[in-house]
Amino acid sequence: MMNDERGPEFWMGENTFHVPMAMHKEQQQRLLSRLRKLSEIDLNGVVLLQGGRSQDWLRYDTDHERLFRQESFFHYLFGVKEPDFYGSLSISTGKYILYVPRLPRSYQVWMGRILSTDEYRSMYGADEVRYTEELPDALTHETGGVGALYVLSGTNSDSGSRCMSADFKGIERFLLNKDVLYHELCECRVVKTELELELLRYVNRISSEAHMHVMKSVRPDMMEYQIEANFCHYAYYYGGCRNTSYTCICASGENGSVLHYGHAAAPNSRQIRSGDMVLLDMGAEYHCYASDITRSYPVTGKFTEQQRGVYEVVRRAQMEVISRLKPGVFWPDMHRFAERCLCEGMKKLGLVRGDVEEMMKNHVGSLFMPHGLGHLMGIDTHDVGGFLGDVCERSEEPGLRHLRCWRKLEAGMVITVEPGIYFNWAELEEAMLDPSLKPFLAEEELVKYRYFGGVRIEDDVVVTPDGCEVLTVVPSDVEEIQRIMLQGKDVISS
Repeated sequence: MMNDERGPEFWMGENTFHVPMAMHKEQQQRLLSRLRKLSEIDLNGVVLLQGGRSQDWLRYDTDHERLFRQESFFHYLFGVKEPDFYGSLSISTGKYILYVPRLPRSYQVWMGRILSTDEYRSMYGADEVRYTEELPDALTHETGGVGALYVLSGTNSDSGSRCMSADFKGIERFLLNKDVLYHELCECRVVKTELELELLRYVNRISSEAHMHVMKSVRPDMMEYQIEANFCHYAYYYGGCRNTSYTCICASGENGSVLHYGHAAAPNSRQIRSGDMVLLDMGAEYHCYASDITRSYPVTGKFTEQQRGVYEVVRRAQMEVISRLKPGVFWPDMHRFAERCLCEGMKKLGLVRGDVEEMMKNHVGSLFMPHGLGHLMGIDTHDVGGFLGDVCERSEEPGLRHLRCWRKLEAGMVITVEPGIYFNWAELEEAMLDPSLKPFLAEEELVKYRYFGGVRIEDDVVVTPDGCEVLTVVPSDVEEIQRIMLQGKDVISS
């Protein structure tokens, strides 16, 4: 953290991005502006959020502390990196009070110097800083003893998990409103400010550079986890990105057909073989803001006719979707459109047969792309706001049932576009036994792709007033990928 003539900001040293705390101040004002327009809002009320708790970051029943990462709603409003804080906003005045834990003197021996309340105030741009034990009295004063406390209460429509409502000793003294804040904060997070977009451009650039670094260094006989290590090293060493946005997926060969490969039971542990396709889904995180990028290519650096055929079908589908993105576009329509492009392309390759309209009716495309086309992104990789309350109900149709966004696009939304084709043999073998699907599947051709894995191409896109801007800057053109990979070989050989 820095605090100079530019005001308080977060950055990680030379050549990294300066994030002004004014970004969070702007986001506070956006929320308050929305709340003040609601007829049911008590203007004497106070918004209260609780940050992430240190006790939740211990490993099981030990005292081993995992690296803390702030709760996302709290980070959105306040930008605080430490655990066990609270933050409040007066709805009428906008006054921002930060509540910090009173740490014991022994903290300085094990964890470092204890900052004063003035230092925290300066660091985070708060109007006032108090200790957490002062919460009841301070909030009584802020509400005049009659105003409501607006706290978070809601279910993440993507994960199904409940968000954490603020709680403290003495909260029972206050009138709590749990009906308003979650929806309004989600809607704030859906549409990014220009400062947020600048930050997302930065983390996309660093992640793109890290992907290109990997592209130059990947070789047959490497272990998949070495790709992950190269990506993480570059993003942290050159970009100050200590965390990744999610567990890296570094899949080779048939592992590329497993959508969330890389987890603890399949930890990027296969040795890569010559001739394999690699599917690399990796994104760095900076100041809790995400990137989410996937590239697929042959480990040899040269596409075979089979590999190029599948790859170009996926790339065309992605480019066609991106060319159509603008405000007012209904995202599920884009998913269906991508499926149509994939079916048309696979038919030309001889992988499926029959009428494309009939394929669409029978959801043939979902056999090869079981996931949704993309998701909102911001502080979280799968960001909030894709579904809100009773705005819509999830589809039960194959493919669409896994769609993470079901709404019309708006300017300022950031969304991923990630079509793919996967030859997951468990999925395809079952389909080949289904009388309604079997006629569409060219089994004699599909068997040639038994160990192919998959191809996914994923970019992060911001919707603009008249179209969209692709934030990701990793090449996806076949010739450019081959040129970069050849460049990497030349460097190593010299």
